[in-house]
Amino acid sequence: MDVLDVLIIGAGPIGLTCGLEAQKAGLTYVIVEKGCLVNSLHNYPQNMTFFSTSEKLEIGGVPFVSVNPKPKRDEALEYYRRVCQKFNLNVRLFEAVEAVQMNDVFEIQTSKGEYKAKNVIISTGFYDVPHLMNIPGEDLPKVAHYYKDPHYYALQHVLVVGASNSSVDAALETYRKGAHVTMVIRDEEISKRVKYWVRPDIINRIKEGSITAYFNSTLKEVRPLEVDIQTPEGLITIQNDFVLALTGYQPDFGLLQKFGVTLSADEKLSPMHHPETMETNVKGLYLAGVVCGGMDTHLWFIENSREHAVRIISNLQ
Repeated sequence: MDVLDVLIIGAGPIGLTCGLEAQKAGLTYVIVEKGCLVNSLHNYPQNMTFFSTSEKLEIGGVPFVSVNPKPKRDEALEYYRRVCQKFNLNVRLFEAVEAVQMNDVFEIQTSKGEYKAKNVIISTGFYDVPHLMNIPGEDLPKVAHYYKDPHYYALQHVLVVGASNSSVDAALETYRKGAHVTMVIRDEEISKRVKYWVRPDIINRIKEGSITAYFNSTLKEVRPLEVDIQTPEGLITIQNDFVLALTGYQPDFGLLQKFGVTLSADEKLSPMHHPETMETNVKGLYLAGVVCGGMDTHLWFIENSREHAVRIISNLQ
């Protein structure tokens, strides 16, 4: 078995950028991805609009041309696929990392094969592991931690948990398809991080009563036909058909632990890495993209972590 210069785990925008930089440097590499190409973006809501303008999402020097001021999910999927094809990147899809051994080189067992590599880059993002509420009924079929299409919820009683961008998008879109929407929000207001052109919309829909919102509240239990909500005024029960538990996501800490990456002792669980080289406490193991922030998933984005790929590959040469 040939020993690769670098194995890249994750075929999102930053993982692809790492592959582009490795290819440019003449290094042997493979990108493995447990899902489809740019899997996290594929799991975004179908109508999602990016916060960033298209030029901030570009990789490999390829222009990202959009007909919109800010590109949509489908445009991004098309763009990254075309970049991957243009450069003929060595990507292996639907191939999950299952086991790791570290001897003279990294020995990685995947669901489809084995690899040996001098170096490994983990660029797995954070959208694959949802925060669980750990409440009774969370495992019912009517509870979802991902939201795709509003039509599915037309004319139904829908509860949306959270007040982030994904929660607000789901609440507004399902409301406009005729759903009876209730939001449960643990804070006292809609998050300030919600897209600036969307935040006034959700605030006004709540103010006029089109969408019901319970602030400083938590979901306590889910049952087939109803839910219990703990509010400042006490426990209430309302009719319910579906729960969209959009409570956020986290990096795959299990994968980091398989490689022996040290995590911080605080609630952020920040993985140890050098800020310039991006190398972790494990020699030859690097991090790129949002995974670098641990639970602080608002620290790194496509536009400010593309540079990670350049730093890593420069350090390998």
